[in-house]
Amino acid sequence: SSISYAAGGCYNLEIIGTKTKNVSMTNTSGHSLFVPISGSTKILLKEGSFGVIDRNGTDGSASFSLPNPASGSYDVFARVVGKPGTGIDMTTCAYDAAGALFCSENSLSLRRVAGTSKFVNVSRELLSIQADIDGDGDVDSVGLFSDLLQDYYWQTDTQGRVHAQLKFCPR
Repeated sequence: SSISYAAGGCYNLEIIGTKTKNVSMTNTSGHSLFVPISGSTKILLKEGSFGVIDRNGTDGSASFSLPNPASGSYDVFARVVGKPGTGIDMTTCAYDAAGALFCSENSLSLRRVAGTSKFVNVSRELLSIQADIDGDGDVDSVGLFSDLLQDYYWQTDTQGRVHAQLKFCPR
């Protein structure tokens, strides 16, 4: 199963904070998710080709599909651009068969500061969950879309009119 990437080798996804509930969905070339300028949004994750399924997260949830990272064929890089002082926190979460929620102990936390904004590798934070899944007191690492859990999502909390850029790049 090959993964198709856009020109330049990477699939680009923008997460944009907005105060408008009725976001204009035109001229975004299908690679943008809109979230409230402050508050929480669940970005529901589906296994499949890279693509935005529901871009309007101002109603509490958006959805995005991405290939199963188990093959280790890609990495995720992130940065925040735009106005200094804005930020985003993202935590990978999922449920077990009994409905218990597990959220990773490793969260992505990015803040925009003045100066250049560099991409950082956030694969561990966004492509797996580090939590005590089996109840033995030790932290387990469960990859995104593992059969151990279901209904994966990124719990996203934003501060200000954030503009986060994610790049999914082949290794």
